[in-house]
Amino acid sequence: MKNIRNIAIIAHVDHGKTTIVDQLLKQSGTFRDNENVEIRVMDSNDIERERGITILAKTTAIDHNGCRINILDTPGHADFGGEVERIMNMVDGVLLVVDAYEGTMPQTRFVLKKALEAGVTPILVVNKIDKDTARPKQVVDEVIDLFIELGADIEQLEFPVVYMSAINGTSSLDPDKNTQKPTMDPLLDLIVDYIPAPKVEKEGHLQFQPALLDYNDFVGRIGIGVVKRGKIKVNQQVSCMRLDGTTKQFRVQKLFGFLGLKRIEIEEAEAGDIVAIAGLPDISVGETVCEVGYEEALPHLRIDEPTLQMTFGANTSPFVGREGKLVTANKIKERLMKETEKDVSLRVEPNDNESFIVSGRGELHLSILIENMRREGFELQVSKPQVIKKEIDGVMCEPYEDVMIEVPEENVGTVIEALGNREGEMVNMTNHENQVRLNYLVPSRGLIGFSTEFMTMTKGYGILNHTFKEYKKVAGTSVGERKLGVLVSMENGQSTAYALGQLEDRGVMFIEPGTEVYEGMIVGEHSHENDLAVNVVKGKNLTNTRSAGKDHTVVLKRPRQISLEYCLDYINSDELVEVTPLNFRMRKRILNTSERKKFDSRK
Repeated sequence: MKNIRNIAIIAHVDHGKTTIVDQLLKQSGTFRDNENVEIRVMDSNDIERERGITILAKTTAIDHNGCRINILDTPGHADFGGEVERIMNMVDGVLLVVDAYEGTMPQTRFVLKKALEAGVTPILVVNKIDKDTARPKQVVDEVIDLFIELGADIEQLEFPVVYMSAINGTSSLDPDKNTQKPTMDPLLDLIVDYIPAPKVEKEGHLQFQPALLDYNDFVGRIGIGVVKRGKIKVNQQVSCMRLDGTTKQFRVQKLFGFLGLKRIEIEEAEAGDIVAIAGLPDISVGETVCEVGYEEALPHLRIDEPTLQMTFGANTSPFVGREGKLVTANKIKERLMKETEKDVSLRVEPNDNESFIVSGRGELHLSILIENMRREGFELQVSKPQVIKKEIDGVMCEPYEDVMIEVPEENVGTVIEALGNREGEMVNMTNHENQVRLNYLVPSRGLIGFSTEFMTMTKGYGILNHTFKEYKKVAGTSVGERKLGVLVSMENGQSTAYALGQLEDRGVMFIEPGTEVYEGMIVGEHSHENDLAVNVVKGKNLTNTRSAGKDHTVVLKRPRQISLEYCLDYINSDELVEVTPLNFRMRKRILNTSERKKFDSRK
């Protein structure tokens, strides 16, 4: 019988989960001495590397003193919390990673709540102990308070603590940073000694439940989960008990185990093993795979409902097809359906022939999908994100978020005012060494577009974190709407420095001289509440008279830099974002200036 431990690593964004996995892999001899290994080796996707966040849960395994330790690196962002919840069903213990300075944050609470509800055994890892600002003892007290607040039982409260600096690969059981040793053994030994072996039945008829999905063009959908009972073999005929109560038989085509960063083909797996299984093209999360004739379903896994939706459609701008290869509605539909094969929190519904309503867990969840599509060569247009409202006991409700903000003292007033305008409700306020920590309850609607405004208010020094809390009665009608109008191009052509120079006192520009524009495209922000149609392609009338004060050097203000997230946050409901492999453009739904004026006058 194999000696196995199944653990997940949970933490707030950027507290060091993936870096710890790096060190565990390195120190367990997974890599050759001469092998070139990138930092955050588990973040395999380009966007993960660029943003420094984990988006997809990853499975790996290491061997320590004759024990196989299966490790699941989970996403820290609340938009991907559904994955965290399902992973808790696969493991028997968690490593709760907390920053030695920041302490407990909203996502720490979120992921820990999921872990405690699942009844898994926790180990606390206080990371970044090497920082000058580290306060390990206070952080451990904060974590104990959080455990009590979340209703942990006596056993869960008696958790061991490891102090480490993951980036340096050092750890110790003592909070004094001078006791750090260049090894991860204290943590590995604790995992083997403290985390229980999988609570499974070695003997008996097969039970396997996928908790995560993957997709492969050769074998189709792959279900990843833990074998709860019995054994499973390649080519075995098995039954799948579907969520709707039906049963479908299939043959196990492929069986994969995990070691280091590799997915290894195996012939057989037994209870307690974390494996990936291929053979049923439409296997879904929460279904149960059993032996034929011994069908017995496991409890269904809960999948978090989407809270935000947007419309994805084929690009209808005059520039369609210039920058992307994949532009038709059919191609967009095909790609969105493929995404639902491995992302169970995503919903796609047809809206009309050319567009689709895509629902997800949050702004980040959907913007990462758009970013991936853009990089694959798609052109599309997307609408402003809208929260999904629900009727609960006859009352219309909307999602609310738990918001944690840390700002310098001088910015507190402006932040409180801004959140008040967005129907935010203050829960707590604490002061710590010229930094003020604010805890708010805010409608999700009010947070759309807030992060950009927040960064400007705090000059980049503020920290903003939020996580879904609950559904509550709908707040005021105009929460989080943009206050200022926009400058809209009324001509097609190339913008000129002369025209932009003349418009500088009207607002802030989004474009540079020489940018291709079309009628209806948003080129800047108006300094007043109304929209203004402007001509940005106008050139100077040339005459043969030369003046002494030639204006060949027009000095313009630098245009505002716009990103995908900025555009999604910025637009109103009568506007769209055009996304291509090379550009993001904001535009009005109705491009023609006179038609738009007629439509606006009818409102």
